[in-house]
Amino acid sequence: MRAPFRIIIAIGALLAAVPAGAQTFDPRYPVCMRVYSGSAGGGGDWYECSFTSLPQCAASTSGRSASCVANPYYAYDAPPARGRHKRVYD
Repeated sequence: MRAPFRIIIAIGALLAAVPAGAQTFDPRYPVCMRVYSGSAGGGGDWYECSFTSLPQCAASTSGRSASCVANPYYAYDAPPARGRHKRVYD
């Protein structure tokens, strides 16, 4: 009875030790640059989300193997964050 329990615990520990993938898109910026490194770069494609407009991104992609894309995780129509009010007790 203990052997199956130990096997289940060992499998659970191995699955928990697998590294999690990082978020690809930064939700703070509306435009991302997709860089194509191909087989020569060895790293594959990656995204750099640090642009506030398409012309700004296009200036950075000039002469590079890259393209500009809209950030799918940017909240375009999100309402502004509301401030929290503190209660004052007399």
